Amino acid sequence: MTSVDVHQHLWTPSLVAALRARREPPFLDGWTLHLRGEPPYEVPPADHDIARRAELAADDGLGRVLVSLSAPIGVEWLPAAEARPLLDAYHEGSAALPRPFDAWAAACVREIDPKAAAKDLDHGFAGLQLPANALGDATGYARCAPLLDLLEERGLPLLVHPGPAPGGAAGPIWWPAMVPYVQQMHAAWFAFRAFGRPRHPGLRVCFALLAGLAPLHGERFAARGGDGEADGDSGVFVDTSSYGPRAVDAIVRALGAGAVVQGSDRPYAQPPLHPGFGLGGAAAYAFRITNPRRLLTGR
Repeated sequence: MTSVDVHQHLWTPSLVAALRARREPPFLDGWTLHLRGEPPYEVPPADHDIARRAELAADDGLGRVLVSLSAPIGVEWLPAAEARPLLDAYHEGSAALPRPFDAWAAACVREIDPKAAAKDLDHGFAGLQLPANALGDATGYARCAPLLDLLEERGLPLLVHPGPAPGGAAGPIWWPAMVPYVQQMHAAWFAFRAFGRPRHPGLRVCFALLAGLAPLHGERFAARGGDGEADGDSGVFVDTSSYGPRAVDAIVRALGAGAVVQGSDRPYAQPPLHPGFGLGGAAAYAFRITNPRRLLTGR
């Protein structure tokens, strides 16, 4: 059986060239990434060396690695005329990646175009990634509904990933990852329960970074009048990116082992040294093989 990592990032030469062709954020100046509201970030070129990354995947025992557009860059939030060249470059490069790589498609969320998303998905992408800050409330789920309808029609999953986090320029380097990213995932988790699942009963969805630990608020949710129906939702998954044994153990207690999939967020974090997170071989098998297969195929 194939071991899977559902969440990594790998910039192909076509995406790098498209980012370097821009003069307004987001853009690359050499390997310096400029984003709106954040300090310049020096990208290590080796992080996006395709051959090196394939070797790392082999060393980790992974037979399939799903890469996605780095949603915090903000491509999905650009006007469609600006987003499209970057989306095309991302899709072109990602579709041509060698094994073990597959990819999530991406879509503009500022101007929803399900026909364009359908054409991109036609190229064999595993599903669609959307930024969490596009799915944080009823308005967001209503706006993105045509994209989610498309996924349901095709039986493909959704990956919810943190989006842009402007305003972190004055804080420590870890601020975006620890505050706005987590807040976005927390909001998207509960918004899906309230607005997403009722409209999309057949949609399979994976929330990155354990949904910002939102599932651990189940007791407070119940105390404040929420129902517990979504706790047993077999179509909802969370990935493990940047978390360790304590958090994963707590999530398993809240959601069950069948809801957890390995997602490492490489190159920004590393795959776990112990894929079962201290919960044993059966958990490792579930997180890397059984659960990713159910997420990606529904079986």
